[in-house]
Amino acid sequence: MKKEKVGDRIIRVASDLFYRQGFNSTGINQIIAEADIAIGSLYNHFSSKNDLLMAYLIKQEQEWFKGFEDHSAKISEPGNKIISLISYRRKLQQSLKFGGCPFIKIIAEVGDSSQAVSDFAKHHKEKQKEMIRVLVNEHAGNIKNMDPEIMTEQIFLLIEGAVVTSTINKNADSFDRIQKMIETQMS
Repeated sequence: MKKEKVGDRIIRVASDLFYRQGFNSTGINQIIAEADIAIGSLYNHFSSKNDLLMAYLIKQEQEWFKGFEDHSAKISEPGNKIISLISYRRKLQQSLKFGGCPFIKIIAEVGDSSQAVSDFAKHHKEKQKEMIRVLVNEHAGNIKNMDPEIMTEQIFLLIEGAVVTSTINKNADSFDRIQKMIETQMS
């Protein structure tokens, strides 16, 4: 088995802590202790806790899109790919024990105190919406009188709402409901 690089271990440990207990409640000393590193090792890789937060968000984004790509790799039809996005978000929520979207959580916690974090989270959600827009536009030829922009917005908001609802209710029922809504709209 390949040994984990120190920088990767720091990001892994910090990611887990930031997600579970929050950015503000996670101290540098806790990250150092749980990563089992010296303080110098942390600062050799990250100049500040905010730099580590950005590395966490970048890692989350890369994993999110790679995860969806892997999840939907065998699906070619755009409408089915949209439905697979719902099942992917359901799977993510279940794997996170219904803890919610890391990007929503960090914005709720950090807010506008870090423009870089705020901009990154907004950009991440825009990339998700753009992915939906591409799929909707590819599927739009199959549906009469469909406005692709409205459909994109509806699908995006339904999925985001399902994530929030499943976080509150600690179950995946909202994903089943929105899947039926979206399938009806796309037919």
